[in-house]
Amino acid sequence: MAKQNMTGDKSAVGKRNSGKRYYTYRKVNRRSALLPIQEKESVRVAFLGGMNEIGKNMTVYEYKDDMFILDCGIAFPGDELPGVDLVIPDFTYIEKNADKIRGLIITHGHEDHIGGIPYLLKKVNIPIYATKLTIGLIKGKLAEHGLLQSTKLVEINPRDNITLGSFNIELIHVNHSIPDAVGLAIRCPAGILIHTGDFKIDTTPVDGDMIDLTRFAEYGKKGVLALFQDSTNAERPGYTMSEKTVGESFENLFRKAGRRRIVVATFASNIHRVQQIIDVARRLKRKVAVVGRSLENLVQVGEELGYLNVPENILINIDNIKNYADENLVIITTGSQGEPMSALTKIAFGEHRKVVASPNDYVIISATPIPGNEKMVANVVNELMKHGIEVIYEKMYEVHVSGHACQEELKLMMGVIKPKFFIPVHGEQKHLRKHAQLAQAMGYGNSNIYVGSIGDRIEISEDSVKYVDSVPSGEVYVDGIGVGDVGDIVLNDRKRLSQDGLIVIVATIDSYSGEIQSGPDVVSRGFVYVRENEELMKCARNLATKIIEDTYDSRYKDWNSVKSRLRDEISRLMYEKTKRSPMILPVLMEI
Repeated sequence: MAKQNMTGDKSAVGKRNSGKRYYTYRKVNRRSALLPIQEKESVRVAFLGGMNEIGKNMTVYEYKDDMFILDCGIAFPGDELPGVDLVIPDFTYIEKNADKIRGLIITHGHEDHIGGIPYLLKKVNIPIYATKLTIGLIKGKLAEHGLLQSTKLVEINPRDNITLGSFNIELIHVNHSIPDAVGLAIRCPAGILIHTGDFKIDTTPVDGDMIDLTRFAEYGKKGVLALFQDSTNAERPGYTMSEKTVGESFENLFRKAGRRRIVVATFASNIHRVQQIIDVARRLKRKVAVVGRSLENLVQVGEELGYLNVPENILINIDNIKNYADENLVIITTGSQGEPMSALTKIAFGEHRKVVASPNDYVIISATPIPGNEKMVANVVNELMKHGIEVIYEKMYEVHVSGHACQEELKLMMGVIKPKFFIPVHGEQKHLRKHAQLAQAMGYGNSNIYVGSIGDRIEISEDSVKYVDSVPSGEVYVDGIGVGDVGDIVLNDRKRLSQDGLIVIVATIDSYSGEIQSGPDVVSRGFVYVRENEELMKCARNLATKIIEDTYDSRYKDWNSVKSRLRDEISRLMYEKTKRSPMILPVLMEI
């Protein structure tokens, strides 16, 4: 708890008594008695993800000995992480404070907010609080990891209140690209904090349930200490279009498709988009087939919980599409971001076992490429077009709208909530900085804005928002069933193998005489084609023979010296001859 700065007179801090507050005493003047001045309450917030990055959202709120976690997401690896399946937050800080964690609250069911939950629960077992659809999606993940029976899941609704230690949290309904998304009003002795979660202001939402601006405004009248607001679209001027505009575009494009088979690629979690596709397909008397495991799971959960209205007999199994004419089919698929293993990519490259691309297809990519995915999406579009397929992907067709607020909505929310301090969250540095500029335009000074980074732990009181320290944070890589066993050394090896390949030197040595009994053989993988580079391989064998004969000592058997010299000398030879540096792997055996 921060101490007040005193000048002039001496001060002393009173002792903490059970159930009592800190007091700071000072002399008002020489003749006056000592008067108690109550020290300001403060709340601390640690960012374990979602800052200076897109995805992997995770935040910890702390008041004295009580903590709760908001969201626990994943990020998907880029080209710089070869072989990695998922990226999750570093849970070190959570494990260290496990006895103080009162629960985990989830704002909505997107992967960048729920994907890391199974991995967290394997470290600490804590109750999870979320809305109905979000709980349904979380259950599927926990069942896959064998954690469903051991996890406490608490279903909550907008305007419900949760008490977690010193925190009382109210959920507030917001619009996003998935139903049941919420923001939070967090009350504690230090004041009221608002976290918007991912949101936009949609006055004509598909589900008819507009964002609860009234409740945000009521908190604004009470006085909000700090606002944590979604920064994803902070660079985009104006307002985000309503999801209903996409439904109108689908209607026009589906009719334009004529007698062709329609294939729509969208985000697997966008249940509103799926509903609109089904609605238009029903009106045009087309059957709908769903392709992609995550999309199939969403449709199943959405239908079971009543978030998807699926007319009877409209959904068909993907195995049965061969029984229907192209003009009677709509296929909804994953792969809107050009992911290599997605259904749309496999269809485009002729690798899908059940859907074969044909010139009579009409493909709609109902998504905007996430920054960094543009090339992958372009590759899929180009491959589809090679089949003579018409592909609709340009923005002018309005086949996608964002689930995040643009600049005018962000300013409107700031104006409604009127926080004392403003902290932009959920975005890369450019998004956070642009969002901070919007706050400045709204009249906030630099001292009332905090642009944080992953790992920052900040303290907010009535007087200030300030950096306290840094907590363990960063990236943990999931590769297959391994979690955290792939680090920088392994990734560097993978990158080197992908760039320059591998040379293996294999030899068998007599343990008594030290003579080479077999080899050395030189094996190349991903470096050069051996049959066309026999002279180079011969030079490598001769050099390896000389090194082993000169270095190996049958009495001391210093294998490390032999292997080290083999790596250095063979690497030098390969670079001189090819200007490339393959990985050198010596394999020496004794008989």
